[in-house]
Amino acid sequence: MPHAPIPEHGWISSTYSGGNEGQCIEWAPQHAAATGEFLVRDSKNPCGPRLNLTANGFTGLVAFAKLND
Repeated sequence: MPHAPIPEHGWISSTYSGGNEGQCIEWAPQHAAATGEFLVRDSKNPCGPRLNLTANGFTGLVAFAKLND
């Protein structure tokens, strides 16, 4: 089921996104700060599925991205 956009929390592109190659992900840092829930989505499909991660899960995702950069 599609998710409603979360404009009030300001999605931003990850610094590990692939640029113009279509491999862009976004996350909502203001939402994370307010709730402790880290949301991650595909920038090409903002109303599509998204990951809901804990702080540890998000830290692991960032570590994985750094290793595969």
